[in-house]
Amino acid sequence: MRILFIHNRYQHSGGEDTVFEAEKALLSDKGHDVIEYVRNNLEIESYSLYKKVLLFKTTVWSKKSYKEVRALCRSSKPDVAHFHNTLPLVTPSAYYACRDEGVPVVQTLHNYRLICPGALLMQNAQVCEKCIDGSYSYAIKNKCYRGSRTQTWAVARMLRYHQKIGTWKNIVNRYIALNEFSKYKYVAGGLPEHKISVKPNFTYDLKKEGGDHGFAIYLGRLSKEKGVDVLLKAMRGIPDFPVKVIGEGPERNLLESRYSNLSNVKFSGKLGRDEVMKTIEKCSFIVLPSLWYENFPMTIVEAFSCGKPVIVSRIGALEGIVEDGKIGLHFEPGNSDDLTSKIQWMVDHPRERKRMGENARRAYEEKYTPERNYDTLIDVYMQVMEEAKSNAW
Repeated sequence: MRILFIHNRYQHSGGEDTVFEAEKALLSDKGHDVIEYVRNNLEIESYSLYKKVLLFKTTVWSKKSYKEVRALCRSSKPDVAHFHNTLPLVTPSAYYACRDEGVPVVQTLHNYRLICPGALLMQNAQVCEKCIDGSYSYAIKNKCYRGSRTQTWAVARMLRYHQKIGTWKNIVNRYIALNEFSKYKYVAGGLPEHKISVKPNFTYDLKKEGGDHGFAIYLGRLSKEKGVDVLLKAMRGIPDFPVKVIGEGPERNLLESRYSNLSNVKFSGKLGRDEVMKTIEKCSFIVLPSLWYENFPMTIVEAFSCGKPVIVSRIGALEGIVEDGKIGLHFEPGNSDDLTSKIQWMVDHPRERKRMGENARRAYEEKYTPERNYDTLIDVYMQVMEEAKSNAW
């Protein structure tokens, strides 16, 4: 099978970029011919002021992407095109380029961008669903995208335009949601339920006998929606148990300053992949104190692969991914006292956390291996190819 992978990279690499590379490698390893069309937001840094201003227009429809993707479809003749991110340079015009060359389109829903200009269904560190009905005035007023009213307006304009011309319902053949929770938020936002398949993220087998060295870790972006502040408040109540905070983000300086008096908190910054995995292998458990509807954090599947339990906020998909009392613990979102009690319980019950880790490993083997992911992904591709033949554009 020949698959065209399409992605708009972020200026700071994150989970979507990781998934894009992992799925591309998986398909190549299985003998498929993977062609890629990638644009990178670092391009914008070299733009003139005039060209940056034009982004407000081209975010809706990029002639460049349309022309290049259509030419690539003609020359490589892919069986299917799989999109990951399109904002702001690829744009939905690339869907139409594929459609016009008879190539069916699959789009992974990594976040909530198609129903929320800010992509997180969140405002002021609180869950917010005010834009799900397609009215984006609240998002524009509150500068939900990058803290800018103008940039939020540009994204909202793109969403409105493509809602109006039926892009989301008619041009994308199949969506991939990462969990059932995300799927039904999108259904509530107007996407056709029959067009949404569910396929979680995966990771290669990372398990090594790293042991349990008596510390917890947070791994991810240091930003408000991730709830790192909640975790560090909780650690005030457990001064003798260490936590390593791995990652970068806009909140790092503030958090380091605010919690500089905590000797049990270590900020490690962004680490290389090998060092991250060694840290996961040696930790006692992982904490994800998110305040938003996380989709499917790679941190969780990596923890499961290494046989580590996870403490998560009882919110959105996390509640279903991490079974409370079996492969981890839940706490009330934003409640640092509740999180303190759950961390203390995990610290005080090494046998139970070992059992949870073993259950987490079993969950990985049952749901999140490359083989399981590959089978589901190929099934999606085959379905849209058959549907495209039947409904020939």
